Amino acid sequence: MKELSILIGGKAGDGIRQAGASIAGLLNEFGYWIFVYEDYPSIIRGGHNFSIIRAAAEKILAHEEKIDILIALDQQTINKHSRRLKKNSLIIFDSNAVKADGAGFALTEMVKKNNLPPIVRNTAVLAVLAAILGVDFFLVEKVIKSSLNKKVEENIAIAREAYDLAKSSEKKFTLSRLDNPARQLMTGNEALAIGAVKGGLEFYAAYPMTPVTAVLHFLAENKKKFNLQVVHAENEIGVIGMAEGAAYAGKRAMVGTSGGGFALMVEHLSLAGQAEIPLVIILGQRPGPATGLPTYTGQGELLFALHAGHGEFPRILIAPGDIDEAIEAARDAQNWAWQFQIPVIILADKHLCESAFPANPDKIPAEVKAAKLWDGQGEYRRYLWTEDGISPLAFPGQVGAIVKSDSYEHDEDGITTEEAEIALKNAEKRIKKAAAIEAELKKKSLVKTYGDQNSQTVLLVWGSTKGAAAEAAERLGCRVVQPLVVHPLPVNELAEKFQGAKKIIGVEGNASGQLCGLVAAAGFKIDAKILKYDGRPFTPAELVEKIKKII
Repeated sequence: MKELSILIGGKAGDGIRQAGASIAGLLNEFGYWIFVYEDYPSIIRGGHNFSIIRAAAEKILAHEEKIDILIALDQQTINKHSRRLKKNSLIIFDSNAVKADGAGFALTEMVKKNNLPPIVRNTAVLAVLAAILGVDFFLVEKVIKSSLNKKVEENIAIAREAYDLAKSSEKKFTLSRLDNPARQLMTGNEALAIGAVKGGLEFYAAYPMTPVTAVLHFLAENKKKFNLQVVHAENEIGVIGMAEGAAYAGKRAMVGTSGGGFALMVEHLSLAGQAEIPLVIILGQRPGPATGLPTYTGQGELLFALHAGHGEFPRILIAPGDIDEAIEAARDAQNWAWQFQIPVIILADKHLCESAFPANPDKIPAEVKAAKLWDGQGEYRRYLWTEDGISPLAFPGQVGAIVKSDSYEHDEDGITTEEAEIALKNAEKRIKKAAAIEAELKKKSLVKTYGDQNSQTVLLVWGSTKGAAAEAAERLGCRVVQPLVVHPLPVNELAEKFQGAKKIIGVEGNASGQLCGLVAAAGFKIDAKILKYDGRPFTPAELVEKIKKII
């Protein structure tokens, strides 16, 4: 087999995500490219959780709807996912909890007999899967040792018992080993954290909020390694206020949140715009309005991020679509925030943040670009009027500098004023800064393409939607165009990538085609839209069918 899709499902509290990660680790050891999709409701116990682990000989960035193996730890998994089965799919199940046709094993009874908690069924079913796929047991043992830090020997013993039992099963899937080394697997959240560190991050604050909570956990666990200050604040207003204080003091700062938390941060966002405070915000999108679907994905906050705040001030919006782009986006965000003394917003989403991909973070270099700093000569003026709108920075405690930061309109020294002439100059200062941002961004390629570069059918995508779209385009012979920065929109580069297109189809995870609207306003004709807004990401096969209907 050159490709395999496995779904494992059970109740919240059954450890399905850990089980999915272990299965991904096993297939990774066989040299396959891996993609892991997580689906779970916003409850701690009960409900239904599942993971889809897709392994392929070629690089993949999306899961598929149809599966080869269904692993059921409860009956609901069978009821919900039988529709995904192919003609020759196999069901592996706990016969103590599930009735189905396939390969059933008394996993609950096995675990109970060994006086271990029910969650250890995950280890047993991993071993069962390995036996059915013909994977050597030493790889099962390797995955267990790398993923568990408690009761390791007990889990290995259960795995051996389950493996030996399953070896006698008539149900078999032959999995060919590929001549590739195992790759490091990483979530989008971990990539964003590592990228920020590569850009010089020194202070991170957050209030836990799906889908970016894991950024807080990852950075807190590694704060000594990365030499960071990490704060779990009391709420999102406190989060952004602390980060602005850290940046005012000269520390590179970042916060993470999702839509509801970002809404609370908006007043402080305007403060960053007026006071020219460098700040990076990870905005993990999920469906709204209000609480919406808090553990599902969406792309409904592009326009919110673009227009959030009162008054007019420059910002940059970056929309990474895979693991490498997430690392680069978070690194570049740090540098752009400090180069231009602006807020930079990273538009992530649940699908990117919580899915797992192969990664090689070491191939992406660290880069910490110096900000424009005061040279220590003459009288320091925090908001000095300059040709490019960017004033030299100094920080509290610096010899010879009195640093005033102001949320009011202010003169060059930071003294509050309401004089019309000064207000006009400051508005023009912000306009100059916006022009400097556009000039700088033109130095870097900000639009990617995939598929047939000569195709006259173009899919316009952004963020994590690019994974499914790129694969669909390969199957249909289409072209994909993906802007990495969605504001300021790289219009000239988009025009270059759209050359020869006779039909541009926007593909987005929202109900209105928000990027399509921005691109159309820039003078490009969008011929059709494929929109999805049920909280679930696109799959390649789904997109293929929708594109076929249009073309």
